Amino acid sequence: LVSEGDKKAIKRIAYEFVETKAKEGVVYVEVRYSPHLLANCNVEPISWNQREGDVTPDKVVQLVNQGLSEGEKAFGIKARSILCCMRHMPNWSMDIVELCKKYRNDGVVAIDLAGDESLNCEAFPGHRKAYEEAVRSCIHRTVHAGEVGPPSVVREAVEVLKAERIGHGYHTVEDLDLYKQLLEQNMHFEMCPVSSKLTGACNPDFTKHPIIRFREDGANFSLNTDDPLIFNSTLDMDYQVTKQYMGFTEKEFMRLNINAAKSSFLPHKEKKDLLNRLYESYGMVDKSRF
Repeated sequence: LVSEGDKKAIKRIAYEFVETKAKEGVVYVEVRYSPHLLANCNVEPISWNQREGDVTPDKVVQLVNQGLSEGEKAFGIKARSILCCMRHMPNWSMDIVELCKKYRNDGVVAIDLAGDESLNCEAFPGHRKAYEEAVRSCIHRTVHAGEVGPPSVVREAVEVLKAERIGHGYHTVEDLDLYKQLLEQNMHFEMCPVSSKLTGACNPDFTKHPIIRFREDGANFSLNTDDPLIFNSTLDMDYQVTKQYMGFTEKEFMRLNINAAKSSFLPHKEKKDLLNRLYESYGMVDKSRF
């Protein structure tokens, strides 16, 4: 059986995550993870060759919520979570949307779909059904799409899964009609330049990165870390890369953070408070420019 130490570890990781983000200067963060990958009970299959224990996906969410909440109090920033469906495990997806509904007032703000983009939702209807339920239940939605996959995966995310944000989305630019449509819709793209080089998602030459095109076209996007533990990366690294190789300026970074706040999954009042905090920090008088 699982030890109490394993439960404490899950909570501690969430707590220390908030500590790390606070040290990076982040004031609000949405962290995503798969509860099923951390569970060893009520999940099929059990991941990582774990022995069956008593940590259910529901218990994982409780522990992460506790860790994030305690981290908020200790480090003075706001933290929320997004629960991930995994493309290769469509039978988990309805569990995920139900967990999103259960904990929507206790730290969970959205549902996500991550994993192998070649596994589309036409062949795996479990994901589509979960997202249809998310729409019915007013659960916010984001989808990893167009990272290494073609623009068609992005189109599916928007048109079938009704995504409100796109994780990565670099290859959207290869379908000009779709790209123009999403620009007009002010779709938010969660971009991770350091990750995109290490995964081979984009040209390894940062001066040719698609994010430059998004910037030139005034797209709604933000800078983010992706698997920082695996890549040994920090948010500062993503900022440095865009500044050094892509010519991003401090003014541009301000715009990106305002975009991120506006596109966050916080309730209206909390979002307004976050925006006002940023406006004040940036000394912005004419907010209409952003």
